[in-house]
Amino acid sequence: MSPWIQVLDTAGAVLVLVGAAICLLGVAGMLKLPDVLSRSHAATKPQTLGLLLVLAGVGLRLRGGMDLATLGLIGFFQLMTGPVAAHLVARSAYRTGQIERGELLFDDLDAQLTEPEPRRQEDSGEGRGATPD
Repeated sequence: MSPWIQVLDTAGAVLVLVGAAICLLGVAGMLKLPDVLSRSHAATKPQTLGLLLVLAGVGLRLRGGMDLATLGLIGFFQLMTGPVAAHLVARSAYRTGQIERGELLFDDLDAQLTEPEPRRQEDSGEGRGATPD
C-alpha cells in the first residue's frame, strides 16, 4: 500500500470522526437549548457542517468517480434544504406565537405582519364617477 493512500485513508477517518462529533454536539444542543430559535440553529448549523465533513471523509476513503459525484449531490442537497427547512420552522413558530418577541434583538418580521394593507381603488371612491372637491 502506498504511503499516500494511507495518508488519505487516515485523513478520511479523521474527517468522519470530527464530523460525527460535530453532529453529536448539534443533537446535544437540540436537547438542551431552551427555545425554538436556538434549537433550529442547533439543528442546522452543526448538522450541515458535520455531514459535509463526514461526506468529505467518505470521499477521501472511496475515491471513485461515481461515488464522489453521489457524495457531491448529497452535500449540495443538504446545503439547499437544511437551512431553508430551519427558516420555515422558525418563521412558523414566530407566526404561531411560540417565540417571546421581547427577547428578540431585531424583529424585522413584525413590521411586515402589522403593516396596514394599502387602500384599493374602489374603496377610496375614485374611478366611479365621484367628483373631487
